Amino acid sequence: MPFRPPRIGPVIQTERKQRRLTLEQLAAQSGVSRSMLSQIERGETNPTFAVVWALTQALGINMADLLGEGAGPDDADGIEVVPAAHTPLIRSTDGSCELRILSSPRTAGATEWYELTIAPGGSLDSEAHAAGAVEHLTALTDGIRITSGDSRVSLKQGETARYAADVPHEIANLSDRPARGFLVVLLR
Repeated sequence: MPFRPPRIGPVIQTERKQRRLTLEQLAAQSGVSRSMLSQIERGETNPTFAVVWALTQALGINMADLLGEGAGPDDADGIEVVPAAHTPLIRSTDGSCELRILSSPRTAGATEWYELTIAPGGSLDSEAHAAGAVEHLTALTDGIRITSGDSRVSLKQGETARYAADVPHEIANLSDRPARGFLVVLLR
């Protein structure tokens, strides 16, 4: 069964019109340019995760509501296959960290999982998530250090750390090679 990327343009347009917003007004509220909004609504471009996030926040809608249409198999017995080229990728501003979003858009805001790669000496610093949030990181390589609040631990390949994510936290690569792991975020 072929993968069908979500058709978010019509959803954005419907939500915008229901709120009686012009393209200019939504652009001002979201920080996404009017021309980009127009291209998204017409289905001419596939926005980045950051753009999608900005639009959901400006419209006050759930990410799953926006991305859910067409994001799964055509029938309940189907198997969804997402081609590697369609797996969203987030890069840190300094370029030292990459997160491939492996979770379904339908679970955003509740359970999210990522493949994490951190360059030698790099780190992924996070502010506190919502109260009760927990992260699980499984190290695929040696050299990963987790800091959560005042606690700190180093992981060896194959080990999993579970820690509070409702406090400032950091995942750092102390090795001289790229560090890799699987990160699961449980937001309560």
